[in-house]
Amino acid sequence: MRLATIRVDGIATAGVVLGNGSILEVARAAAEVPGAPGDVLRSGSVQALIEAGAPALEALGPVIREAEAGAFAEAVHPAADVDLLAPIPVPRKNVFCVGRNYADHIAEGARAQKARIDITEYPVYFTKPLTAVIGPGATVPIFLHVSEAIDYEVELAVVIGKPGRDIPRDRAYEHVFGYTILNDITARDIQRRHGGQYFKGKGLDGSCPIGPWIVTADEVSNPQDLAISSSVNGEQRQNGNTAAMIFDIPTLVAVLSEGMTLEPGDILATGTPAGVGYAMDPPCFLKDGDVVACEIAEIGRLENPVRAM
Repeated sequence: MRLATIRVDGIATAGVVLGNGSILEVARAAAEVPGAPGDVLRSGSVQALIEAGAPALEALGPVIREAEAGAFAEAVHPAADVDLLAPIPVPRKNVFCVGRNYADHIAEGARAQKARIDITEYPVYFTKPLTAVIGPGATVPIFLHVSEAIDYEVELAVVIGKPGRDIPRDRAYEHVFGYTILNDITARDIQRRHGGQYFKGKGLDGSCPIGPWIVTADEVSNPQDLAISSSVNGEQRQNGNTAAMIFDIPTLVAVLSEGMTLEPGDILATGTPAGVGYAMDPPCFLKDGDVVACEIAEIGRLENPVRAM
């Protein structure tokens, strides 16, 4: 199941991508679904769907099958007729992120900075604020008075479905609702300026494109074996595989949840492979007019234009 948030007649609402690429408006199609699951579907909220879990998804299944067979024509929109927003347009928390989780990215950073950068014993976490979150097609701003060293990082993002604290590693996937794509836009000079900590340089407005949708966990064959890549203006920059993560998804979830409750709708980006702009020779940062695209197998493509402000 591919769950999206779309804008229809100026209103954000939940959608499901059908097999032909059109998008089913869930709230309209679920008008006759009974009980609490029906109420959730009619809320038009992807966050509410995630929170409701299996009962809501089970109620949605027959609706999707009927739509695939031609029902609910008034609730089916050609993809070109709707705007895709971030799947969860306003997450309930900052977006959790992981740094230095691919060895080749660590190596390219060490070369670029002419410094020794070691693999850490534990995952390195940071967050991006809600004001950073934007959706597919939305503009990534370059605030020229703040930074001109704006970079891209394609990342597989995990969406939490089942709440938990101190989640055992071997049960981590039980807490995963699905997966999406995240572009960890980064102001490299600001990142270095503030003592090497990540938050400020990775927290500017519009610096967290997410999308195009959430693919439920049952439809991803192996999240630890997905091709992951990025391009700028059609030129490939990153080309890796999630199998190369240093800390795998169960480890990231387990360690992050130590003493800290993860909740439905929480988003965890899992790091980026080599090929970022600052590590090129010479460095190649994003500029006004660029289009950056991130792709992950079995999930889709997330594309955003870049504009100087």
